[in-house]
Amino acid sequence: MPLPHIVMLIGRALLALLFILAGLSKIAGPRPVLDHMKQEHVPAILFPAVIAFEIAAGGALLIGWHTQIAAGLLALFCLATAIVFHRNFAERAERTQFAKDLALAGGLAFLAAAAM
Repeated sequence: MPLPHIVMLIGRALLALLFILAGLSKIAGPRPVLDHMKQEHVPAILFPAVIAFEIAAGGALLIGWHTQIAAGLLALFCLATAIVFHRNFAERAERTQFAKDLALAGGLAFLAAAAM
């Protein structure tokens, strides 16, 4: 396998692990996320769907199944997360999380385009 393919495989796996681990951590310790959702007026009924989405889309990305779709949906998810949960720019940590979500969305958009 040529080096560029190996690098893309590793990059895709690292992005995927972020979402898989995020979903699993929500299962292991749901309270902080549920509290944040409540604070931002996001219905708690969406919590299981978020977990399922992060694990399923991350898994699809990991194994390279419908990579373009999974990466595109995860990019949109990151944009939504930034806008809904990290828009309090008065707090440095929130600005940082907002920027990280935007950067992830950009990387995932790039991956979606590259997977065409």
